[in-house]
Amino acid sequence: PFCFFFSRSSAKLIAPLGCLVSRQKHTLPDLPYDYGALEPHINAEIMQLHHSKHHATYVNNLNVAEEKYKEALAKGDVTAQVSLQPALKFNGGGHINHTIFWTNLSPNGGGEPKGELMEAIKRDFGSFASFKEKLTAVSVGVQGSGWGWLGYNKEQGRLQIAACANQDPLQGTTGLIPLLGIDVWEHAYYLQYKNVRPDYLKAIWNVINWENVSSRYATCKK
Repeated sequence: PFCFFFSRSSAKLIAPLGCLVSRQKHTLPDLPYDYGALEPHINAEIMQLHHSKHHATYVNNLNVAEEKYKEALAKGDVTAQVSLQPALKFNGGGHINHTIFWTNLSPNGGGEPKGELMEAIKRDFGSFASFKEKLTAVSVGVQGSGWGWLGYNKEQGRLQIAACANQDPLQGTTGLIPLLGIDVWEHAYYLQYKNVRPDYLKAIWNVINWENVSSRYATCKK
């Protein structure tokens, strides 16, 4: 999606912000593993519903909201633009969060991170055990639905733990760059763990993809 304009000196191709002439629709990303690959820690039924139903709904609703927003922009209808903000935040956040979440998990996951990420965890939290305890506690403590996050504070050059309500995206609401997200909506665990969120959080550490988290850390430090 580009906008074309020709200057007197030369022909230029630019893509200015707000150019919504031909917007590409968001699509549901494929999982990098089978629905049953994370068993016994997260069962296949949960993964199938979570990915093919819940995430797909966020993607569909985001596309609808963006289309309506495009129309409101074209009409100069500021009231409609403002009224669409909650839908954009909720569904856009849901799409962003889950796209990160699937890559944060792996059937070959678990254990502890290595290298620079492990050094940073020890520096900022004292030890891996302390970090794990703190992120688990923050995630257990989310009231209702939301996410527990390990993020990177670029300004301070350190790791931070944060919780976000509902589908609020970490970077858009706190400024922290997301490295590891733990979904604590009931749809992420209820079919297997019922209302015992701590059991789900204990199990999920067995499938955390530390290679992915480390790669995200290396990228955001550049």
